[in-house]
Amino acid sequence: MTESIIKVLIVEDSPVARELLVHIFGYDPKLQVIGTASSGEEALECVETLKPDVITMDLHLPKMNGFETTRKIMETNPIPIIVVTASSSVREVSLAMNALDAGALAVVQKPRGIGHPDYEAEASELIRTVKLMSQVKLVRRIVRLKQEKPILPKTEIKPKQHDGFKLVAIGTSTGGPPVIQTILSRLPTDLHVPILIVQHMSEGFIQGYVEWLNTTSSLPVHVALNGEIVLPGHVYVAPDSFQMKVKENGKIFLTIDHPEYGLCPSVSYLFRSVAEAFGENAIGVLLTGMGKDGAMELKLMKDMGAITIAQDKESSVVHGMPGEAISLGAAMYVLPPEKIASVLVGLVQNRSGRG
Repeated sequence: MTESIIKVLIVEDSPVARELLVHIFGYDPKLQVIGTASSGEEALECVETLKPDVITMDLHLPKMNGFETTRKIMETNPIPIIVVTASSSVREVSLAMNALDAGALAVVQKPRGIGHPDYEAEASELIRTVKLMSQVKLVRRIVRLKQEKPILPKTEIKPKQHDGFKLVAIGTSTGGPPVIQTILSRLPTDLHVPILIVQHMSEGFIQGYVEWLNTTSSLPVHVALNGEIVLPGHVYVAPDSFQMKVKENGKIFLTIDHPEYGLCPSVSYLFRSVAEAFGENAIGVLLTGMGKDGAMELKLMKDMGAITIAQDKESSVVHGMPGEAISLGAAMYVLPPEKIASVLVGLVQNRSGRG
């Protein structure tokens, strides 16, 4: 059976950039550019008439910008949208994160000219992302609910007493940024455990992502540094191109070890180190994302006595990673983002009060 062609709509106000994107997609026989739009208004018309499978979205458009255009498309006719940006500056990434919050699935670097040394790699990354995101058939927005009081789960899964939780490890991929933002914005400033995060993201965007999280998080968020000791009430995000692990003494190690599931950093690598170093004194959380990264290692954390949580299908943009964990029996709790935040608070506060 012949694989179906992926219909691509390019939304880009620069004629030169439009021509480059058409050229790049033209090299792959599985991709077909069915139209281009130079404004948000034109993009909305193309969505109605051309019915694309996936959209590449520029942020800087006349009148209606890329964020607003994304929001309107997701509210009226949800289609996988990939933000394609020429800059990884903090300001530009902040705009891109807002587009993700509105329902876009991914952010990638706009490939530079054909003569640029990074052109081939950037073009390949864009094509790969377009193909992957086109597989997301049901796109959901994260619905922000009113603030709830922290709750402790009704089911007492771990009656065993111990010295308290020492660390929370979170892994996520597609759809993750707004979910992480939702969780961090609901945690109190006196959450007395460090949080380590692996977020799959195109290279160059992590610093801007961290700055964006800091605008709403009550806890300080950092790009993790090699050799630093994690502090209670601080959040550490794995940097580009390094695997991140943590030792029993709370020291972070960034390594150049091989990718896992083709990913570096990978959730699996972090979760495995947390299981080995902290055992029952850890909490593992696996959120929305494509693939299987972290699923088996969340099961390992559970087997070592940790509390484990997976995001539910209804709130996930892609239920691949948490769904795989659930199918393995790795998740003790299956919850939407706002409930995950409440449960984290309840577990940490309850357990930290025990000697």
